[in-house]
Amino acid sequence: MQEKEKEDFKQLYLRQVDMVYRICLLYLKNKSDTEDAVQNIFLKTWEKQISFKDAVHEKAWFITVARNYCKDVLKCSWRRKRTDLYEIIEESTENRSEKDDIVLEAVMKLNSKYREVLYLYYFEDYAVKEISKILDRKESTIQSQLAAARKKLEKILVAKGLRL
Repeated sequence: MQEKEKEDFKQLYLRQVDMVYRICLLYLKNKSDTEDAVQNIFLKTWEKQISFKDAVHEKAWFITVARNYCKDVLKCSWRRKRTDLYEIIEESTENRSEKDDIVLEAVMKLNSKYREVLYLYYFEDYAVKEISKILDRKESTIQSQLAAARKKLEKILVAKGLRL
């Protein structure tokens, strides 16, 4: 194995690991399962020597692979469903405020279809058109899901005493 290949993979990992971790955490809601998923996704990337056309292709590929991997994990009958929301909040960024904790907790209460569109739109800065391609849904569906997610999120936050 050449040093250049190792360095290229290291740079790829550093560029994408945070995003892959957050996506897996959105689906799996468990630190341990999330870490396993991230490791397996990057191991598969290394073994298959995936090459990308450009940065956009690379990011979209990792989003799709992370989503699909997590969906497969969630389908497995041996997996017991468990969620420790407080562990998730602790594992998020160190520099967060009480308001951030409340928002994160509220987002985690949303259905996965709402969590993923909110994440892609607000955290990864994808446009509705791009999200529709990534998730293989109609643009109108994405727009409807975003609107519904915002309303549901607002309702949860208002109930917790947080005004937007």
